[in-house]
Amino acid sequence: MEHNSTFPIKKSELDALREEATSYLKGVQWDQSYKARNRDKDKKDDSILLYLSKATGNSTSEVTSVSRSILALKKKLLPESVAIPIQLNRALYAVQEGLTMGVWLKDSYGDSSGLSGLNERKGSLDNTQRREFDSKQQTATAYMLYGTAYRILYDLKPVASDDLSVMKNKFAGIPEISLISPIKGISCMLYYYDKYLNHPEIITRDADVVDFTVVYFEAIIAEIQLRLGSLEYTETITDRTYKLENSDFAVSGWENVFEGTAKSVEFNKIQFEEIVGNRDAKHFARRLTERLLSYDFNAKKNPFQELGGFMPVFMGYGIPGTGKSMLIAAIATRLKEHCDNLDIPFLFHPMPDTLISTFQGGSAEKMVQWMKPLQDPGKLIFAPIDDAENNLQERTAQGVSAGVKEVIGVFLRYTEGAYAVNYGNSSIGLFTNLPEMLDKAVISRVQGRFKIDGARTLPDFIDQDYLWWRKIEKTMPGFVNMQGPDKYTYLSEQGIVKNLGAILEKSEKPTEERVLAIYEQVEAKHKETEHMFYAELFKRIQKSFPFFSSRDIRNIQSAVSLRLTDFDLPSDWFEDAEIYFRKDYDTKYGMLQELMKENMKGLSFSDIRKQEVVRYLDNVATIADTDFKRKVDQRLHEMNVQTEARRRFEEDN
Repeated sequence: MEHNSTFPIKKSELDALREEATSYLKGVQWDQSYKARNRDKDKKDDSILLYLSKATGNSTSEVTSVSRSILALKKKLLPESVAIPIQLNRALYAVQEGLTMGVWLKDSYGDSSGLSGLNERKGSLDNTQRREFDSKQQTATAYMLYGTAYRILYDLKPVASDDLSVMKNKFAGIPEISLISPIKGISCMLYYYDKYLNHPEIITRDADVVDFTVVYFEAIIAEIQLRLGSLEYTETITDRTYKLENSDFAVSGWENVFEGTAKSVEFNKIQFEEIVGNRDAKHFARRLTERLLSYDFNAKKNPFQELGGFMPVFMGYGIPGTGKSMLIAAIATRLKEHCDNLDIPFLFHPMPDTLISTFQGGSAEKMVQWMKPLQDPGKLIFAPIDDAENNLQERTAQGVSAGVKEVIGVFLRYTEGAYAVNYGNSSIGLFTNLPEMLDKAVISRVQGRFKIDGARTLPDFIDQDYLWWRKIEKTMPGFVNMQGPDKYTYLSEQGIVKNLGAILEKSEKPTEERVLAIYEQVEAKHKETEHMFYAELFKRIQKSFPFFSSRDIRNIQSAVSLRLTDFDLPSDWFEDAEIYFRKDYDTKYGMLQELMKENMKGLSFSDIRKQEVVRYLDNVATIADTDFKRKVDQRLHEMNVQTEARRRFEEDN
């Protein structure tokens, strides 16, 4: 969903609407629907839903007044004081500002969609126009409620409790929502908000008011988003962004920036030493955490970006069962521990499994909601996509759903292009068993890649067993009656290596046959220490592998830069944040340059370049081959089935 224009929201225009917003808080009238009134009748009397459904008389003259309820709460919470408790006041003000914003957005939609014109001629509309009027009226109401809730979350989310689970458990949902007209929409929304405020169990202290208001208006947004598929005439909502002057508050279509940003997803804590083998992956993961932690919150940039050692998108691939999920948890564990220690906000933000929607446009909507928090410069963000081939599958493959195409479109736009903001504080990790099934454009965004290959050596297999039987031994000492290995200390080989040079087998030449043949032809013409060698090599590779592009060359360049920045941050930097992490950006950058010079001793640029080019080209060829081989196997299988079917048919006849 492209937002191609931004419009200002003028404060003076909001001031003119504030009185209308205040009048809604003073009093609205809502007559509950039969369905809402009769729900949950068999539940026990203390049910909050039953409480909500007990209408206080069915006459429409009953007035709901949020401001009156707030005053009643003030008396309940601070009976002796004249002042309104601070959070109570904050919540009331936020709801008033939210309503003002909602009314402004509704009016703006009325002008841009032609609803205002239809409204003026309301008495003389024919059937078609009447239907259009009703439809636009519904969309305007939905947008107004959405904008109201969105503004309230913008104001209250930063001051609400981190953990809202207790309040969410008390909350029983919203019995109904009305989109018939703006006045009915606001009346219904405030009616149930007020009902909750008056329930004896919901607000027991000042802070509860803010927490409850956040939970309630998050639910309003969720309710509106459930109805997006049935709304019409939404083009003038989805094609623009409204930005409040002198503020960073903005509304872009139906995007919800607050979704997923409140709190990190829970994960199992795992140390790198508990993962067997995977030296390359563990080393890469450690480097990633050190680089993310170097982000400077004041300058909003990362010195490793300037040094060329930062990866906004990386990929870990390997056969099933080699430890991808464990590795995700280990990266998150390490980042969380360091962030807690250094007092840095951290967000673990995995892609949800339920991203692909059956509604047209629904998947793009959800993907935008998932990508949006990655643009928050105020925290470190690790965003893994496990089983990436499910949501980022090659778009040209047969039977790929429209949802997958939408997700990829958003991914590409947010990782490189007009929307791509990269401060150096977030990294997306693609984890997959089938890299050859990933979309080519997605793969070309990957700036760092590593193999997750599980246990490979004798110590690996010994340690994998040890991690299993030591639990039995712990509960029943002496029960595991087997002899240990000579001269090997369990898990001693599972630590982290000093640098990539210790892992990489010296690859003098490519191992893939076609790449090797090209490599040797170029070697006959140029020396590996000449720039011309690589220009010729890339030109010939592109001829054999047409999808090889300038992006691949940039990826090779960033792999070389990664090697040049492949050094440890001293351990005392982590123990005392003042030494490095709390220094200003320029000082940090200077300290890293010194480390880089130290690290460069004994390394030759042309050697590293050659190693990385060979690794990358082998990789490209393997992925291309696997894809081709799978297609050939599939076609062979179909031909065999056809031959067998023909043979049986002839036998039967």
